[in-house]
Amino acid sequence: MQPDFYKHFHPDEHHFVDKALDWLYRASEQHAVKLTDFLDPRQAYILTTLAGRHLDAQVRLDGGYENAERKRAWIAPDYMDPDGADFQLSVLSITSDDDQFAALEHGDFLGALLGLGLKRDKLGDLHLGSEQCHCVVASEIADYFRLQLQQVHRAHVHTELLPIERLQPVLQTLEEMNLSVASMRMDGIVSDVYRLSRAKVLPPIKNGRCRINWKVEEDPSKPLKSGDVVSFQGFGRFRVLEVEGETKKGRIRLKIGKFV
Repeated sequence: MQPDFYKHFHPDEHHFVDKALDWLYRASEQHAVKLTDFLDPRQAYILTTLAGRHLDAQVRLDGGYENAERKRAWIAPDYMDPDGADFQLSVLSITSDDDQFAALEHGDFLGALLGLGLKRDKLGDLHLGSEQCHCVVASEIADYFRLQLQQVHRAHVHTELLPIERLQPVLQTLEEMNLSVASMRMDGIVSDVYRLSRAKVLPPIKNGRCRINWKVEEDPSKPLKSGDVVSFQGFGRFRVLEVEGETKKGRIRLKIGKFV
């Protein structure tokens, strides 16, 4: 590969780029089939982009439902029928008789699952309903989650494995807020969204703790645009819903949606 090819990707992504290229090479040259762990949207974008360079390989993505964020990839020679792809997805249903269960949040469930010693790559999206939490998991490790997960935060829980067809998706809601900012710089908008001083958001950004559309962004002056999803480690995520124009004083009016 050309050395300058990597300039299109953040240094933290180079390792994944190498893995993706190897998967595609094996599919096109060695007729191998690969089912990946769960990929985030940025990784899925990188893989499908690279797949365009390998005309003899195909990529299919599935996370269990139409609008899934995290998906597994099926990579195969181009002559194979994609309808036969098995993405090995299961649903871990978590319920409880504990009164504390209703107060649990998304992060409580994710923390409990990761606390079992497995990587995030084995988990897809989590759907927190009023009476249960449905987690999309890799089928090959699903029994481990079912047997090991006994408590979430302080609530004792019951677990059951369900076929992916019984997944009950819960669309994540956005809490809207309106901002008036001097510019579209990332650091200024992050500062206003989370009510932090500019001085407090600069070090985390420069240390790679901020992502735009799931890609690490270390430049505080990076301009945001409508539709961008920004994640700030330790604080959550938000989407720039709309750039509504300028005020009489030349400031920019924004509509922001915080994921809750």
